[in-house]
Amino acid sequence: MNRRSFIKNAGLMAAFSGTGWNKTSFFATPIMKNITITTIDADFEREKLIRPFGFKGGYLTELWQVASRIQAESGLATTGIATQSVLYGDADLFASHTEAEGNALMFLVVNKALELIRQNPFKDPIALLEAIFPELVREAKRITGKADLNLNFVYNALISTDNAAWLMYAAENKYKTFDEMIPAPYKEALSHKNRQVAVIYQVPYGMPVLDLTKAAAEGYFVFKIKTGYPGSQTEMLQKDMERLSQVHAALKDLRTDRTPNSKLIYTMDANGRYERKELLQRYLDHARKIGAFEHILFYEEPLAEHNDENVSDLGIRMAADESIHTEADATKRIEQGYGAMVLKGIAKTLSISMKIAKLAAENQIPCLCADLTVNPILIDWNKNLAARLTPFPGINMGFIETNGDMNYKNWKHMLGYHPYAGATWTKTTGGIFELGDDFYAKSGGIFDASAHYEQMFKKGQ
Repeated sequence: MNRRSFIKNAGLMAAFSGTGWNKTSFFATPIMKNITITTIDADFEREKLIRPFGFKGGYLTELWQVASRIQAESGLATTGIATQSVLYGDADLFASHTEAEGNALMFLVVNKALELIRQNPFKDPIALLEAIFPELVREAKRITGKADLNLNFVYNALISTDNAAWLMYAAENKYKTFDEMIPAPYKEALSHKNRQVAVIYQVPYGMPVLDLTKAAAEGYFVFKIKTGYPGSQTEMLQKDMERLSQVHAALKDLRTDRTPNSKLIYTMDANGRYERKELLQRYLDHARKIGAFEHILFYEEPLAEHNDENVSDLGIRMAADESIHTEADATKRIEQGYGAMVLKGIAKTLSISMKIAKLAAENQIPCLCADLTVNPILIDWNKNLAARLTPFPGINMGFIETNGDMNYKNWKHMLGYHPYAGATWTKTTGGIFELGDDFYAKSGGIFDASAHYEQMFKKGQ
């Protein structure tokens, strides 16, 4: 289904108010070209999952892969791709619609973003996002009919257009590598070149324990346990503790040569499901009781976004993710005791991720890159960030989560869409990505067009 036919049959809902987005651009470079977009288009594919994928109290069964194409006045054209995750973007909206309805609403927002890009000439993608974001949020709330729409829904809808804008920006200014493309204010925060990036192996609700022991045998040594099970807060806590006991029983005696104490690493991610710090403390007390606490490197987004309790006294590092929409949000979380930032260039845009990385570096807060169950090409967009972050404390290398291979039915076929399918840096070895000179020279292949996604815009020609 192409953009024009989709939009023709889609309706909009009532309008709403502004967002208060800070329009101040943090981009400062020599004179750049003013880029005017003249032609826009978008399309999508539906990719089924192997089993229902559970997090944030819900379950996904498919993920839409979106491609957005823009053409500039100069004649240059670029295609950006994205993976939509409505459950990540706004769990309440996801729960109140069918899965297809939620994805359709997000795709409408993608198309609105394209229209705004065509109306707003730009010199760099960060300034472009700042220019269109307030109106896009207004339109997204109107489209969805949800006045309290989570901003992560809008950011997720912006991924394909933001990526297309970055590729256009690079093409217009003749940048050939990711390093050249990084704006001057953000270069220091993204100046490291990790030769190894540890892969975080995700453990969603219901994943068989046998899969975990198999992964450990293959060399994975960092396991991300999804917490925040469906149900009431009491039911959630009980199920989370039972799941930790189950996982720890399977992994506690296994060893790795990748960590200082040879023990496997656990991380947790509640996706903001815990409403009170007291419940989180009870979970951690359970971890201590069964001997799992010493395995925990950090706990990701444990508390609800509106929760302002200080977490500095919980005994482990807390990482902020969904609750960070702007630098002000990141600063607030740092003040509340959060000791790590989760970058999601594939969920909250590369533009926003660069800003958060800069702020974190200035405050000596380590960062890592988490997944959105994205496709193989987007893994390398995310990997370009992870590869350039300061090594994470405790493992002395970069950190990236990737779980598409364990979730997509069509994963092996999707691998072939990557312009450098089969390159050594696209494969995990012993739980890590080995990144040599070839990865950095080719920037993970993000500047090379994917024939598969380009073909989406040639149908009927």
